[in-house]
Amino acid sequence: MGSSEKIVKRKLSDDVLDRLMQLINSGRFAPGDTFPSERELMEQFGVGRPAVREAMQSLQSAGLISIQQGQRPRVTVPTAVDMFSQIDLAARHILNSSPGSLEHLKDARLLFEVGMVRRAAENLADQDADHMRAALDKQKRYYEVEPDKFVEADMEFHIAIAEATKNPILVATCRALLDWLKQFHTNIVRLDGKEPVTMGEHERIFERIVARDPDGAAYAMTDHLNRSRGTFRNRNEAG
Repeated sequence: MGSSEKIVKRKLSDDVLDRLMQLINSGRFAPGDTFPSERELMEQFGVGRPAVREAMQSLQSAGLISIQQGQRPRVTVPTAVDMFSQIDLAARHILNSSPGSLEHLKDARLLFEVGMVRRAAENLADQDADHMRAALDKQKRYYEVEPDKFVEADMEFHIAIAEATKNPILVATCRALLDWLKQFHTNIVRLDGKEPVTMGEHERIFERIVARDPDGAAYAMTDHLNRSRGTFRNRNEAG
């Protein structure tokens, strides 16, 4: 007898979730609209309260509806930031427990930020340059006295580059990558004294962006990230 695919029995809540998603995607319920009550949905779909409640919780977890005590659920507009927040805990767990995942994250960041800086150089506006300049000035101000603020300004510089792309998904991705990498930061600002090196690399990146030179900006970013790869390391490697 030939092989066959097993029939997987779906839960009622999955069917309810599909129907609710259709209502949202079709525009029947637009952002800001209130959803029917649990009882109304039970009657409409002919299912019990547990199936409706589980489907609604799935929508809330996905950022598609907002549920507040004593009020009907309301349709919301999920953002790219919401999307990454849904996977944040899982991503942190993988990075802490899976061998090699940190190196994979560093590679992903290199590929991502080199492309990102090219787009920033192409789309730069005066306001974007001002934000980058402010982050660089903050680094200079704090690198000898407050290492944590130096690192904070470092992240702000990279986020300002992302914002210059005018692409909210790139901005959210950049924030997520930096937040995930930050947990591996082991006070290297005091350990290796590379603050002036970092600032010099940032200045070169900034100069190429302001010159609207995508290739030059990409080369400068590649040099910077390749040199700084040792900044982040697994916790069990520290000390």
